Amino acid sequence: MPKIIDHDQRRRDIVEVAKSIILKGGFEAATMRSIAAEAGFANGALKHYFPGKESIVAATFETILQQMSEGVQAAGEEPASADAALQGFLQATIPRDREQIAAGRVLLALWEYAMANESLAELYRGHLASWRASLIERMEAARDEGAIRDQDYGPLADEYISAAVGATVINLMYPDGDRIADYENYIDRFLARLR
Repeated sequence: MPKIIDHDQRRRDIVEVAKSIILKGGFEAATMRSIAAEAGFANGALKHYFPGKESIVAATFETILQQMSEGVQAAGEEPASADAALQGFLQATIPRDREQIAAGRVLLALWEYAMANESLAELYRGHLASWRASLIERMEAARDEGAIRDQDYGPLADEYISAAVGATVINLMYPDGDRIADYENYIDRFLARLR
């Protein structure tokens, strides 16, 4: 009986290998040859799953953004209150452990690549727009609950997202998490301003 191959799982495995290689050696280290070798494929076998490096990079970028979105959305679901949902959402956007800091390293390498690839840049802009809309929605819910003051939440969301992106970049220089407490304090100050 022929072996049944889960092609979707193989694609996910290849993306994980690409993430690992980018994490260790940067974007330039993620060649088709290095990805194939690390994944245990013959060099040409990757083309069955991805036509070239650009498609692997795009899939890797999409995967990281999807994982980030899922983590942020899950953090704000089913809390005791809208205020708790807002707090959970904010905390989920700051890298808080080595794995999240490592994901930020991969994301930074992919940001540079996205600057020259309009479809990837558009994907990231869409991610940021979704993140902003979700943050404003949570602030409005917390306002409706009486937990925060009524104000223009758009500029506040923009400020927070800029701080969270900055935290991702700065934490790359502190892979052991030395700056996590600083950003948790920033969240507390941000919430105090909203209240």
